[in-house]
Amino acid sequence: MGFLIAKKLDKTKYEIYLTNAKAKAKAIEHEAEKLLEQSKAKAKELELEAKNSYEIQKIELQKEYESKLNEILKKEEEIEQMIQSQIQKEQEAERKIKELEKEHIALEKQKAIYKEKLNEVQKALENVAGMTQNEAKELLLKKTEESLREDVAHLTRKIIKEAKNNAQKKANFIIAQATTRYAGDFAGERLINVVAIGDDEMKGRIIGKEGKNIKTLEMVTGCDIIIDETPGIITVSSFNIYRRQIAVETIKRLIEDGRIHPARIEEVYKKVEEEFEEKVKNEGEDILVDLGLASAGIHPEVVKLIGRLRYRASYGQNALMHSLEVAHLAGIMAAEMGGDENLAKRAGLLHDIGKALTHDFGGDHVSLGYDICKRYGEPEVVLNAIKAHHGHEEPTSIESAAVCTADALSAARPGARREVLEAFLKRVKALEEIATSFEGVIKAYALNAGREIRVIVEADLISDDEAVLLSREIAKRVSKEVSFPGEIKVNVIREKRAISFAQAS
Repeated sequence: MGFLIAKKLDKTKYEIYLTNAKAKAKAIEHEAEKLLEQSKAKAKELELEAKNSYEIQKIELQKEYESKLNEILKKEEEIEQMIQSQIQKEQEAERKIKELEKEHIALEKQKAIYKEKLNEVQKALENVAGMTQNEAKELLLKKTEESLREDVAHLTRKIIKEAKNNAQKKANFIIAQATTRYAGDFAGERLINVVAIGDDEMKGRIIGKEGKNIKTLEMVTGCDIIIDETPGIITVSSFNIYRRQIAVETIKRLIEDGRIHPARIEEVYKKVEEEFEEKVKNEGEDILVDLGLASAGIHPEVVKLIGRLRYRASYGQNALMHSLEVAHLAGIMAAEMGGDENLAKRAGLLHDIGKALTHDFGGDHVSLGYDICKRYGEPEVVLNAIKAHHGHEEPTSIESAAVCTADALSAARPGARREVLEAFLKRVKALEEIATSFEGVIKAYALNAGREIRVIVEADLISDDEAVLLSREIAKRVSKEVSFPGEIKVNVIREKRAISFAQAS
């Protein structure tokens, strides 16, 4: 009995468990159906979105396609129009060529007729005048030239007079302002330096055994070391001021040190040379600061060359002092005329920069200066001033014109420069020979240390107007054939004298 009850209870539990399991299975099945429905709904939603996105992209691509197609069609139309236009131009050109060919043929016929008529006229004129065609042509050209020369001379004189009246006062004011506001010093550069050595015993030590020391000095410095009977001094000679100053400082240090032999000479020279390189660089930087150009962006190599100008001279005038003088004068004049004062100073400072290189490289200082400044990116105004101040090209700005004027002022003022006597005499002779080579000149004299040519002409051969042309022609030849600093005045004098004698009655 108990077993049956237990068995019945187990059956009941099993049925309850089975019922629960079926309920759970139904719940799970219901949940699965619900999830499936949700998945189907989500899938439909995604499918709808995909369709919408596809439609949108399709529409956009269609629009882009249509736009590109329109552009292509438009381009094709333009190309077609261009082709048609070109065809029309070619047809028009062909038509004009045919017309020109017809005109050319007609013109050739007219030329032939004209030549025939001209030959007939020339033969008739030759018969009447008793002159050949070439003789008549030469006479006509000569008369025409004389007539035109007189007209040109009169017009030139009139234009020069008007220009002087309009410009002279303003030019004089600007130059006067510049020269009165700047006064530079002048110190002539010599070709030798004298070094005091204290006693004559030092001369023997400097010469050295078998002259080895003095030979080494001359070899490393590139200067002539002159030791003569003059007590207490030796002379250092060289055209290169920079090299000469290094040599002088080397000798002074050797004398102070007392140790003088070839190895020591080379050691001291090398050290002094390095110090001078640093010195010229610092001096160039100081000059830029003094001129207010420290922030102008000038290349360090150009700054070094500015410092080296102190050791370069031209006609006895120190190149750095001359460049500073030109920089100040050009800055003042450019400011007066409404130009860039700092740019004019920069151009004035660098206009002769090539002189710092002429001892080391071939060529004139204008070409060397132009090349080095162009290489290091100097402004076009500076490059123009370098070439224009010696007439290699015309000034293209107020600043470069001011530099040219300032250069002439600095070089031409009394005492600024000096020359050797032989070169001066050759130049004076050349000036007089150029002036007397012109027709109608009686005499010519070079005056005022070669800065003026006084030309006396025959009054019966040269008119007042022709005298103006003659002075300009002489000035052009002088500028072309003679090398000189500053400027030379050409003064043509035409004088007519009437002389009569009174007889005693």
